[in-house]
Amino acid sequence: MSMTTRAAVCREPGSPWEITELELDDPRANEVRIKIHAAGLCHSDDHIQKGDAPMRMPVVGGHEGAGVVDAVGAGVTRVKVGDHVVCSFIPACGKCRYCSTGRQNLCDEGKNASTGEFADGSFRFHQDGADFGGLCVLGTFSEYAVVSEYSVIPIPKEIPFEVAALVGCAVPTGWGSAVHAAGVQAGQTVVIFGAGGVGSNAVQGAALAGAQRVVVVDPVEFKRDMAKVFGATHTFATAEEATEFVIQSTWGELADHAIITVGVLHDKVIHDAVNIVGKTGQVTITAVGNGWIDENPGMLIGFQRRIQGAIFGACNPLFDVPRLLSLYQSGDLKLDELVTRTYRLEDVNQGYQDMNDGKNIRGVIRIEH
Repeated sequence: MSMTTRAAVCREPGSPWEITELELDDPRANEVRIKIHAAGLCHSDDHIQKGDAPMRMPVVGGHEGAGVVDAVGAGVTRVKVGDHVVCSFIPACGKCRYCSTGRQNLCDEGKNASTGEFADGSFRFHQDGADFGGLCVLGTFSEYAVVSEYSVIPIPKEIPFEVAALVGCAVPTGWGSAVHAAGVQAGQTVVIFGAGGVGSNAVQGAALAGAQRVVVVDPVEFKRDMAKVFGATHTFATAEEATEFVIQSTWGELADHAIITVGVLHDKVIHDAVNIVGKTGQVTITAVGNGWIDENPGMLIGFQRRIQGAIFGACNPLFDVPRLLSLYQSGDLKLDELVTRTYRLEDVNQGYQDMNDGKNIRGVIRIEH
């Protein structure tokens, strides 16, 4: 059995997102079908569309999404029909080595993120005999999607879908980069490079962790202004200005942490981040791009600096997603303010143009049914 669904797809690197109708298989064992109501416009999808990151094509875009469980396959225990859910762009099986040791962001079931294949090598989206993968085995730029039950997390029904969608990627990735991967502590100085959808949440994470100075570097004035809403204490257009401030305000000791959440990673931002942290300082890299770590080892050895990569903010989605939503409900985490604009599915390309033009903290597709 199957149904049809409208979706935004990319057929080859460099081609724009195209709205088309696909066949969608029914969920198989341990799979669920979600009626998608909102999907976030994350920069990672833009990297895929532009060909900056490898991905099997054709692909249904979208890895941030929220909606309602519409059908379940045999053996599903995590959710039931009618549940409101958020998609987790890395699944959490709960059984592999990494899940069982509290590192769900590294779950072995996430191995097919770049192919969109299910564990048995099959697909659920089809058109004219061609198989379409879903980005991160999700594909939330679609009216409906079939995904593994490991990739969904039940949420309270009072949470708006536009907000919930972002807690599947941008919010925990940024917040966790500060709280988990960097391990920011009270009284520290933290410098965040890039204040978009992920960086704004790194700002919130650092502020909630008690950082004394939360310094943002971003060339876009709108993003610098919004960073103050999320808890930034100081903002600068350039790394040079930020470095001068950090030197003066820390009596030359420099920052404790630098967190890189720019839209496109490049060599200079890595160099600037390494140079803005002091002794025992850590640089946490969350951004995606073509930047290379090209530093003299003496820069790390002499000051005992560390460079740490982070995926999903080192979060445990089954625990951290509900926690973040609870912080939102208590007023301690700002999520409504992240959504700058909403778009129809047909306007996905305009949404990404706005993102690249620096107009949005986060754009969200609202899918009407």
